[in-house]
Amino acid sequence: MCILIADAPAPAALREVSGIGAFVETNARPGLGDVVELHHPEAGAISGRVTAVGLDGVRIAFDGREPAIAFALGAVAADMSRPA
Repeated sequence: MCILIADAPAPAALREVSGIGAFVETNARPGLGDVVELHHPEAGAISGRVTAVGLDGVRIAFDGREPAIAFALGAVAADMSRPA
C-alpha cells in the first residue's frame, strides 16, 4: 500500500509503475497537471505530475531520470519479494 499526497494524504495501490510514470488506484482525485507525491513503504517517495484521472485512480508522470527508475525498480522488487 502506498500513500498519495495531493491535497491531503490518501491510500493508494500501485497498479503499474515504470521510470516514466505510474497508475495508482485511489479515491483521491487531484486535478490534471497537479504535482503530487507518491510514498511507497520500501521504494521511498517520488514526485510527479497527474496526467490522467479515471474512475479508479490516477496516472502520474515521472521525469524518467535515475531517481524515478530507482523508485520503479524498488517498488517492483518489493512486490516480487512478497509471499504469494
